[in-house]
Amino acid sequence: MTMMGEHNKFIADTDNGSSGAKAAASKTSAYASHRKIYPKEAHGTFRAIKWVALGLTLGVYYMLPWFRWDRGPGLPNQAFLLDFANQRLLFGPIEIWAQEFYYVTGLLVISALSLFLVTAIAGRMWCGYACPQTVWTDLMIAVERFWQGDRNARLRLDQSGWSFEKLWKKAATHLTWGFVAIATGGAFVFYFRDAPTLAVELVHGTASPIAYAFVGVFAFTTYILGGIAREQVCIYMCPWPRIQGAMLDHDSLFISYREVRGEPRGSHKRDESWEGRGDCVDCKACVAVCPTGIDIRDGAQLECIQCALCIDACDEIMDRVGRPRGLIAYTTAANLANATKGPRDGWRIVRPRTILYSVLIVAVGGLMVWSLLNRADTQLSVAPDRNPLFVTLSDGGLRDGYTVKITNKLQATRHFKISVLGLERAQLQFVEFDEQDPVIDVKPAEVRAVKFFVLIEPSERRELKGDSTPITITVTDTATGHTTSRSTTFSGPPS
Repeated sequence: MTMMGEHNKFIADTDNGSSGAKAAASKTSAYASHRKIYPKEAHGTFRAIKWVALGLTLGVYYMLPWFRWDRGPGLPNQAFLLDFANQRLLFGPIEIWAQEFYYVTGLLVISALSLFLVTAIAGRMWCGYACPQTVWTDLMIAVERFWQGDRNARLRLDQSGWSFEKLWKKAATHLTWGFVAIATGGAFVFYFRDAPTLAVELVHGTASPIAYAFVGVFAFTTYILGGIAREQVCIYMCPWPRIQGAMLDHDSLFISYREVRGEPRGSHKRDESWEGRGDCVDCKACVAVCPTGIDIRDGAQLECIQCALCIDACDEIMDRVGRPRGLIAYTTAANLANATKGPRDGWRIVRPRTILYSVLIVAVGGLMVWSLLNRADTQLSVAPDRNPLFVTLSDGGLRDGYTVKITNKLQATRHFKISVLGLERAQLQFVEFDEQDPVIDVKPAEVRAVKFFVLIEPSERRELKGDSTPITITVTDTATGHTTSRSTTFSGPPS
């Protein structure tokens, strides 16, 4: 069977395994009732890594809008700002305008390729440690555990009747979830306006209704997805588990129960021999800590987000019974097929698939860096009048109208002059200026629109090339002499 076939079978077996029991349990309904998951707190290396990842990701999300970056007087000093009002993205010294959205496209391409690379090397590492759904679900479960206790205490609480203790613990849990959700929604809107200013407005009730609406929307979705839906988002809503099969091969890491070592499983007493049996004592510790409620011993499953908490739980049990760690481990399909190998013996990171992804990431990233280093600090757009295309004056001359937009991408006011090439004796007439050759001031990081007319005398109409004469409109920085030009046409009557 080919590698793609094996992974397609993996996805199919996953779907069949997760749905077969439900279909057998209910012949008359297409839906199975939700079974609430009560994850037990895990302890160990991977749980510690997840705490660090949670702290880092939440820290970046909540704190990034508050970092400052001095861009000069009159300009926003927020280090990262999605400045939709002025159609630009500010990230430290980098300023990306709406006309340069291809940089955002490049970032998205690099992000996708990076996800492909991580998946090809380490499976669903993103899902287990850095996905926002995983991070906020971890946080919400930690809040629930703080107020209601660990797995057994939460089970007893939910199975008991309503009492004052149950009421206040449930209320405290949901109120804390609500606070986390509001903080999450509030932090998100800070990316779109100056964070300190908007925070004061939100507290005093003077922010715009749109700001409150977005805080409410993001707070609601955080509360529902992180606190209520939890693992259902990963199992039913997220498409990535169904796509990942195309990203994996024999050398991709995934979490697996090493059946050849663990079977036959069964309980074990202290003084019993390990002869003729496997190392698995059937304690179900791996099931108790799983945030999606699966049994990793049933094989690879779509629900597994590869958080590795089952590894920590199993290693702890192996330490207690005096058996080697690694009964559940990160391994590869190649090593599972060869039972004599360790979980990651001969693991190959460098292979054609990973080389391809790495080369593409470097190529796209290099192209973006080169483009940023060589991009122009002035942008010019020209829009000829369309109605009418031209005007015939009373003396027989012609007049065309144009609107130019000059974008100043520097952090200082600049001065420009406009000229026209292609009609040597043409005259310019500006709407906002009395003089024929005005100096046009453009403030830092702003776009200025200038309306003007190009006029030709009756005697010069012979220079026209039919009803559309190519011309070039040029803006010149008076301080540096740098020019930026755009080609357009001068319209006239058919010759």
